[in-house]
Amino acid sequence: MSAYLDNSATTKPTKEAADRVYKLLTEDFGNPSSFHKEGLIANEQMRIAREAIAKSLSCQADEIYFTSGGTEANNLAVFGTAYANRRKGRRIVTTAIEHESVLESVAELEKEGFEVVRLMPDKFGRITEEQIFEAVNSDTILVTMMYINNEVGSILPVRSIKKAVQRANSPALIHIDCVQAYGKVEVKPTKLGADLVTITGHKVHAPKGVGALYVKKGARILPRTFGGEQEKKLRPGTQASPLIAGFGVAVSQFPDFSRLGEKMRELNLYARQRLSEIDGLRFNNDEKSSDYILNVYIPTFMTSQTIVQHLSSQYGIYVSNGSACAKGRKSHVLTAMRLNDKVIEKSIRISFCRFTTKEEIDNLVEALKETTKNYPI
Repeated sequence: MSAYLDNSATTKPTKEAADRVYKLLTEDFGNPSSFHKEGLIANEQMRIAREAIAKSLSCQADEIYFTSGGTEANNLAVFGTAYANRRKGRRIVTTAIEHESVLESVAELEKEGFEVVRLMPDKFGRITEEQIFEAVNSDTILVTMMYINNEVGSILPVRSIKKAVQRANSPALIHIDCVQAYGKVEVKPTKLGADLVTITGHKVHAPKGVGALYVKKGARILPRTFGGEQEKKLRPGTQASPLIAGFGVAVSQFPDFSRLGEKMRELNLYARQRLSEIDGLRFNNDEKSSDYILNVYIPTFMTSQTIVQHLSSQYGIYVSNGSACAKGRKSHVLTAMRLNDKVIEKSIRISFCRFTTKEEIDNLVEALKETTKNYPI
């Protein structure tokens, strides 16, 4: 009995992506900024990856800037926009359920005198279009919002942001954190109305330690680091060409999203049906959420962290009790949803990928049945 169901934390790299990383680590290991043969080979692999990612986003290759991951890309987008546009206004609009890399960034800016508006979700983690329109005004310089929430899978109305900005005659840049959406649903910055889009490798079967920020041509943001010409000086420093090359390979393996969507909808409904067999289990997200994420309350005396450890050690089943970046702290997302402490303390996140099987879901359900039977409330 085993199952890896923590794909929102990280996914297993494909063999082809891992092989490409290894090749650049052991054979084509030149510095991609060097002008000799080995450097040019590494640089060419980065070019191929950049173009693959740009193609997946339907944008230009020179609009892609590589980073060390989603956290760095989010920091660059938030601080870079705020500092570049502070003379145009002081308001930043976001939500209370963003990833910590956004929440903590805007909190730092708030200390510096920026006004931060945090939209609150409903009991299923949803934000409404009306909330966005009410929050954005002519003083707003940045709207930063995730496409799909990483803990409960709620899908935010990000396509409404552009309309709100235009109606308010605001100078705001629009940043969308697409870390949990990229590789699962169509992500096209132009269709989303985004100036900035964050993506990362390890959520799409690429290696950890590499991500990217899409920056629309003409959008002005300031760098956070200095000391090199790489990435057009927006993100200087020697690029991790092995990881970038692996990222590109994984992206080139993306399946057709319409067919993938049908498969994941079926898998999600199957999981909901099977989990509903457990007396007292409660879903914290509704069926309008992403098909890749389920967040559930488990009726046992154990806390969520203990449930995670128990499932891992006793059954070889891997889930989480929230965002991996939170390191076990109480979920700010479930708290913002105003769930009671009992529910928050006993809730786990189950997250799928395109390789998840029904057998893995069956294994999870059987393990949870035994757990709630042996360790009841």
